[in-house]
Amino acid sequence: MSFLTSRRARDERPSGSGARLVPPRRASRIGYAAALLPASLVTLGAVAAGRSDKTRAWWARAGEQESAARSSPGRPGAWRLSAHALLCVPLGLLALIPVGIEILFVLRGVLYPLVDHGPYDHSWGGPSMAGAWIVHFLVALPFAAAGLGALWLLGRLHSRLAGWMWGRRVGPGPVLALLLSSVAGFVLVIAWIHQL
Repeated sequence: MSFLTSRRARDERPSGSGARLVPPRRASRIGYAAALLPASLVTLGAVAAGRSDKTRAWWARAGEQESAARSSPGRPGAWRLSAHALLCVPLGLLALIPVGIEILFVLRGVLYPLVDHGPYDHSWGGPSMAGAWIVHFLVALPFAAAGLGALWLLGRLHSRLAGWMWGRRVGPGPVLALLLSSVAGFVLVIAWIHQL
């Protein structure tokens, strides 16, 4: 019982007159990673239009820098927001790969009978529709889990990279990880295109 109490106390943060429940970090990190590319493009447009306050708050949440945003006297200006948005474009492009895997999981795993109307004689798990559906779902399940894991890792990498925007030292590790993962994602997409 003390474990649950301490976890609840850790997940609650005071806000104004009461306390609010903070969403689990894993789920929010996955969601933020999936939205990095559109958020980068919106940020560049907002900075160009002179409306960077909303995007600054979003990046603070996405980079898990809310405490730094509240305590830091110097908020990131338009230049830092633009530079961070440009830095996040490769991360956002990389996030398209696991997002695509999740979409394929839904279409080819969960909704398989709606996508493929048969006949199922040469399908995995055929010749029945139920057998083909189960096999496609079970084959897609580990890929869906790997896609969520990749999104979580990209979100974690982003939160490490986002520290520089709020005045924290980042170090070469996250930058090197961004470069290596970008090259690996590029090679993966080229190999996948060639096998089509």
